[in-house]
Order: sequence, then C-alpha cells, then structure tokens
Amino acid sequence: MCVVAHPDDESAGFGGALLLAAERGIETCVLCMTDGQAATFRGDARTPAELGQMRRAELSAACDVLRVSTFEVLPYQDGQLESAPFLEATGTLVERIRHWQPDIILTFGGDGGLNTHRDHTMVSAFTTAAFHWAGRATRFPEQIEQGLQPHLTQKLYYLSYDFLLEGSEPLCPAPYSVRLDVRSVSGKKLQAFHQHTSQLPVLDRINKTAEKHGDRVFHHEIYALAACSTQRPAQMDADLFADCNA
Repeated sequence: MCVVAHPDDESAGFGGALLLAAERGIETCVLCMTDGQAATFRGDARTPAELGQMRRAELSAACDVLRVSTFEVLPYQDGQLESAPFLEATGTLVERIRHWQPDIILTFGGDGGLNTHRDHTMVSAFTTAAFHWAGRATRFPEQIEQGLQPHLTQKLYYLSYDFLLEGSEPLCPAPYSVRLDVRSVSGKKLQAFHQHTSQLPVLDRINKTAEKHGDRVFHHEIYALAACSTQRPAQMDADLFADCNA
C-alpha cells in the first residue's frame, strides 16, 4: 500500500517500487488523499474542480502503467491537509489498512519530500499513526464491530533521498535503509509520470537535478524503514520485502 498526497506523487516518488512489486505478482494499492486541484501547474483547466477531475484521470492512466491493482482518491482538500481532522483522516487510513491488509506501507517522511510540501508531511503523520493503530483493537473499535479485523502491517517505509532538488529548501530525510535498484523499470516509471500531462513542467526541475546527480535520480529509489512488526537491528537491505513473511 502506498499513501500519497497528490496525483503524480505515486509515479515520481514510488513508481519503481510499485512496478517491481507488480512484476513479482504482488498486489499494490495507491491511496491518494487529495485530487490535486490546488496545484501550481494547471494545464488547460479553468477551475479547481476541473483540474481535480483532470488529475483524477491522469492518476488512473498512471496507475495503469504502474500496474497498480487498485487506487482510490480520498476526499481531502489539496493544500489544506494540515487542517484536516487528525482522527478522521487517520481513521480513514486505518479502515483501508484493515480492509486491504498490506504487508508493507510506503509513504513520505516527516521532512515533506524533496519539495518539502506540507501536505506530504501531513500524509506521513496520518499514515504513521494509522500503521500503528490498525493493529490495535482498541483503536476505532467501531470498525471491528462492523466486521473488520485488526491488521498489523509488517513494515512501514518512508521515501528518503541521497540528493536534493536544485534550489530546494534544507531537507532532513530519515536515514535510508533500502537503496532500491529500479533501473529495469525506470522507463516505465517515467512513462507513468508522463501520464500527468498537467504536471509535466515539474519534470524540468527533476531533469536539471539529474544533470547534476545522474543515476541517483532515475536509477534508484531510497527508503527508510520507519517501523516494523518484529524487533530487529537497523540494517541495509536491497529489497523492501526482505525478512517479510509470505
């Protein structure tokens, strides 16, 4: 399960991991908390609602490329996640976790991602709480009464980085523990991002960063293990599913 803030986050940040999982026959789920209607780049949309509809369609097309099993856009406001009721938003994610029962959850770290977006920081906070609370019957017991069962996800990963965007604000990402080689799917990942036609100007900044940092931008994704269901020492892995139960 991958929890993001806006359409295009799933491709730009997590696309390689999603594609590699799909190649292994692993079901993937993307939860996008907003429809992105407050974006700086707006394509030919005339209103926020029109942009939201456009970006929903772009997300659908991108998820097809990424071979995502299922995706959902949640009803929260782009650019205003810091004002969303914490318990409500977290409870929504707990319900989805208990329903889909993922082995691994991917999301942003508290740094807010490469562009230090406040919505990304809030998604990290909601998802982190939901990861821990979904396994506890005392949290949101009304969901248990409705037939769902507590679910303890095996691992929570934050997207991390070993480079900075050109001209970005200071970034303090979580120390990474997985350097995921995505070279075999990097072309598909880029194809998925290109489905977000309204946001293609974002690629200009990414390409400028790639000119400086080269392979680190497109050939690898970096993740930090934030929590896991079994106590273990910190260690470097090459696979998000290392030590996971089948």
